Amino acid sequence: MIGPRANPVSGVARVAAKAAVALCIAAAAGFAIPAGTAKTYTIAMDGTRFIPDTLTVQRGDRVVWVNKDPFPHTATARGTFDSKSVAAGHSWSYVARQTGEIPYVCTLHPGMKGALLVQ
Repeated sequence: MIGPRANPVSGVARVAAKAAVALCIAAAAGFAIPAGTAKTYTIAMDGTRFIPDTLTVQRGDRVVWVNKDPFPHTATARGTFDSKSVAAGHSWSYVARQTGEIPYVCTLHPGMKGALLVQ
């Protein structure tokens, strides 16, 4: 006799259905990004400057800040992201989730300013 647990496909189908529902909820909430379209951009922290100081990206893109100076920096956008201290030779990344202009600074060097424009 074949019982309800004898068909492994039905278990797989249930998991797939739950995953599909979760993706639909994420899409409705504005979190879904089409697969394969996200890009990665790099901003250097070099000479107590952000290079480039303004960067335009798409929602879902990853931005990586790389500290090329011999001392720590931060990339801090109040209320949006905060890298905390990024040591010399290290990096930190952020995935842009909301559109708009996001100004940011290095809290350790307030003259170091940049802007992320998310479309």
